[in-house]
Amino acid sequence: MTIIKRAGLGYAAIAAVCLVLVSWLGYHEFVEEPKEFAERGVPELHKDVSAELSTVIFLAAVPALLGVGWLWMHRVLKPLRGLAAAVEKIDTNNLREPIPRSMNGDEVDKLTAGFNSMTARLDQSFNRIHEFTLSASHELKTPLTIMRAQLETALRDGASLPAEQTAWIDGQIDEVRRLTHIVDSLTLLTKADAGLLELERRPVHLREIVDEAFDDAKILADAHGIKVTLDACSDIEIAGDRHRLRQLLLILSDNAVKYNRPNGTIVIALRKAGGMAELRITNTSKKLNPKSLEKVFTRFVRGENAQGHVEGCGLGLTIAQWIVQSHGGSIQLLAETDESITALVRLPIA
Repeated sequence: MTIIKRAGLGYAAIAAVCLVLVSWLGYHEFVEEPKEFAERGVPELHKDVSAELSTVIFLAAVPALLGVGWLWMHRVLKPLRGLAAAVEKIDTNNLREPIPRSMNGDEVDKLTAGFNSMTARLDQSFNRIHEFTLSASHELKTPLTIMRAQLETALRDGASLPAEQTAWIDGQIDEVRRLTHIVDSLTLLTKADAGLLELERRPVHLREIVDEAFDDAKILADAHGIKVTLDACSDIEIAGDRHRLRQLLLILSDNAVKYNRPNGTIVIALRKAGGMAELRITNTSKKLNPKSLEKVFTRFVRGENAQGHVEGCGLGLTIAQWIVQSHGGSIQLLAETDESITALVRLPIA
């Protein structure tokens, strides 16, 4: 409950008590006492009622004064409510936008100045993090590329190498490829955070992309004995970046295969729902904790069904979320049953 509501309830309670007291006093002074004096035969003793009337009027004015006080307090706290509303809207995308100040030098104005100073320092810190990540990613790409080229050359030219050394080189190439994927993902997310990536806004037929993702999923799933089914798919057109939407479906299809159980199933469906394009990719999987489903979009966070069992770095769903949100949509993971999980994507229809 807000301060103004608590104060309002307090004022209302005090005013109610005052009204009860005024009603009782008025009834006692102007009904009961005259009747009592009349019964005693001395009604003239109660003819001068000016003092009693003044007392009743004074007490009756207390609730009105309380109402005026509440209105005054409501007005005084209005800047504080505005500050609270402005602070709630602060996120990493608008740290550079200062909260308007009243410049009257009161406590609320000083508090606003403090918030503006804090958000400016946070913006500087985030910028340093973005610059460091971009610089580190850029510096890591070159040595990783060189390492991979040297290992592949050694593998290609070392036909006479023992099988153990050949297997070791293969393993190193896989690790370098994995590190390169992590660096590329970090670079993409850092550029997205810094607003350095611009998406195309062109008409895109989602059905075509879903068909392509269906073919990719079948190729990925074949080695694991997983059955991929394409359910009802509507022909829907949206305005977006085809390359990024293709990347989105590839991430979700790859996850549906990696986090599936042997000989499991994957069902892909696309339909219109309330002015939105609704894409569902459902796969059989172990039951996940609801808290895990909420955190899997956080960077480097992986569900308990992936830890120690599936290769990955915990950035795929973060990139998927960025792509969806950049198109004005939403994405979430739903535990449909104890043995199935659905990735639900909703995108606005053009």
